[in-house]
Order: sequence, then C-alpha cells, then structure tokens
Amino acid sequence: MHYFKYKGKTLFCENISVAKLMDKYGTPLFIYSQKTILDHFNKLKKAFSSIDALICYSVKVNSNICILNLLTKKGSGLDIVSGGELFLAKQVGCPGKKIVYASVGKTDKEIKDAINYEILMFNVESIPELKRMNRIARQLKKKPKVALRFNPNVDAKTHKYITTGKKENKFGMDEETVKKLILNNQDYSYLDIVGLHMHIGSQITQSSPYINAIKNAARLINFLKKQGIALKYLNIGGGLGIIYDKEKPQTAKAFAKKVLPLLKKLKLKIILEPGRFIVGNAGILASKVTYVKETRTKKFIIVDAAMNDLLRPSLYGAYHNIMPVVKSANNKQKSIKKADVVGPICESGDFLGKDRLINVEESEGIAVFAAGAYAFSMSSNYNSRPRAAEVLVRGSRDYLIRKRETYKDLINKEIIV
Repeated sequence: MHYFKYKGKTLFCENISVAKLMDKYGTPLFIYSQKTILDHFNKLKKAFSSIDALICYSVKVNSNICILNLLTKKGSGLDIVSGGELFLAKQVGCPGKKIVYASVGKTDKEIKDAINYEILMFNVESIPELKRMNRIARQLKKKPKVALRFNPNVDAKTHKYITTGKKENKFGMDEETVKKLILNNQDYSYLDIVGLHMHIGSQITQSSPYINAIKNAARLINFLKKQGIALKYLNIGGGLGIIYDKEKPQTAKAFAKKVLPLLKKLKLKIILEPGRFIVGNAGILASKVTYVKETRTKKFIIVDAAMNDLLRPSLYGAYHNIMPVVKSANNKQKSIKKADVVGPICESGDFLGKDRLINVEESEGIAVFAAGAYAFSMSSNYNSRPRAAEVLVRGSRDYLIRKRETYKDLINKEIIV
C-alpha cells in the first residue's frame, strides 16, 4: 500500500501532483511519501506489539537523514553496517541502546567508535572478528554486548545476490561453530555474548523461509539452555518483500501471525531489521523523456534517469513498474507499442524497464515505482552524472531533503598534480 495515486489522469504523491514537483525541483527526482513510511513502520510495530519487539530500521536501504530522523522520532531503532551509518545515527540522535551493528568486515576504528557510543549490540560474523572485538574491548576496558550471526542454511527463495542465509554465503557462522563459541565464551571474557542474529535474505515474499530459520535457531537456543546458557536476544533480521510487479508479499499482520507462536515460546527479546518493507513503496523516481527513438526492430524511450540513479534493474534484472506522470488520452494498451525505457549512460545495461506498454512523448514525465529502497543509496556518479535530488511529501507540503548535486560537486574532492 502506498500514497501514489492518480487523480483523474495525473499522478499525485499524497496531495501534491508529481508533475508539479518535477517542475519545481527538476529531474531525475526521488519523491517520498511520509505517510507511506510511517504507515508501514506502525503496521509492523503493531503486529509485533504483543512481544514488545525492537524494530531497527535498516539504514543501508535508504540512508537519507530526514527519513532516519522521521523514524527514530517515532521510536525506531537503527540497524547499521558501517562507521558512516553510525555517524548518521548520531546525527539524528538515535540512542546507542537502539542500535545493532552488522557487517562482515568491521574495522578497528568502526568497532571502537561503536563501543564508545555504547550501542545495544554487535552482530558478529566470524571468529576473527570476535577475536578482534575482544582485543579492542580489553583495550577500552569495556564489555560490549554481542550476538553471534547464525547462518541457518535456509533458502530464502529470492534472487541469488540477496540471499544471505545459505551455507555458501559469506555471512554468519554454522550451528556447530556458534555452539563451540558460546560454550567456550571464557575465551572472549571482554565480550558479553547475549544473543543470536540471523538475516536470511531480502525481498522475501513467503513466511516459510523465516519459519524454517526460526526453528533452526530455536533448536540451537534450547540446546544452549540445557547446557546452562540462557541467551537474552534473538534478532531475526529483515528481508520482508514488497510489491514491485505481481508479487503477493505477506502483510506485517500475516507475517507476525505465522512467526509469533514460535517466538513467544523462546521468551527472548526479539529484534527485527526491516528496511525495504518500510520505505520501498514509499518512493518513486520521477524522470523526463528526452527522446523517443524507433528502429526497425525496437522502440526506445530515452529518459534523463539512468542506471547510476537506479541500479537494481541492471544489477538484478529487477522489475519496477513504470507509469506516465500524466496519462495521455490514447493510453489504451492495444494501440501502444512495447518499448524499452533506457537512460543516457554508455552501457547496454543502462535500462529502467524492458518491453513496457507505456505511451509518452518527448518532455513528458514517467514515474518509476517502488524506488524508495536500494535506489538513491546505491546511486553513483558514473558517466560524471550528478546525483538526483530527494523530496519528502507531507500531505499538501513538500520538502527538499537532499539538494541536487552540481558539476562542481563532481570534482570538489579531486586534486590536479
């Protein structure tokens, strides 16, 4: 569900026309609906209210500090994966006790900074990381909380690039390794090993992979309990899918109904790390048509947005629904020729959508839906293209939350020698 709707033939974000925003701020332009963001967060919070779960929004999905501020002020914690994301968390005043820190490659400085900020816990991915963290904690004379990332070897039934819970993935540790580490925790006396963490993938539309993963984690937790070790936390990660095309993902309520019976039996503090579920459908990428090119074999709609703005179609072959900002009078599909929607970048992989039935002409606008997640956060300056502006809509008001980059921004860190 989202608040991008047509009123007549014109697309609106909440109460503001997308065409008006394009005229005001230019294109390419990311437009976010505040109501959609908060509705999705509140639905998840309500669905898990019976166990008072801690919801930590996944910063990597969309790291604009306005969005982070919006969520933290509503009680969200943050799931971070880098020193830069810890910096952003500090900028919006997120309390350390509501921050969890993953990543397979944390550096000494990143670990020190997070310990000093007294984050809730680290999600530790490997034995070398555990050893390093123990050494740094000893130096700082502090005892940070740690959850071991358990790889449950579960197929999340999603794209291979965003599956993270199978034994061949780089993330986490297998069951036997986790057992040995916890049973021999005296080797890590400067760390407080208090929980398990798992994250099996992203854009997961079924509950069965979660159920299998939680059952595997429960077996491990119960084994440790019999050995006299009672963990306090289970972090089940994120990955809840959204609608891009014809997917039928579970609602927050339906997901909770399936997993809560399992989680309640464990009697642990539960942490979730949603990202895409909260912001994915809360954003669109608005772009203007530069040319319409027809060859003997193909029609191309060339727009001013490109793979540097939205990488997912090129990287994953991901599908995003693409619609005109203003529908034309002859927008009946029978009279429309299929076209590839492409950008100006010098790569054949530079496309936003292929074989789409969309009727637009030069200078008209298109909207790429479900562009709130893994869109701007994965954008780049490839082909020396300044990155897009971002706008937040709140009812009938709009706010610029990131200025459009200029050509000068492209070189402001460079030095000629």
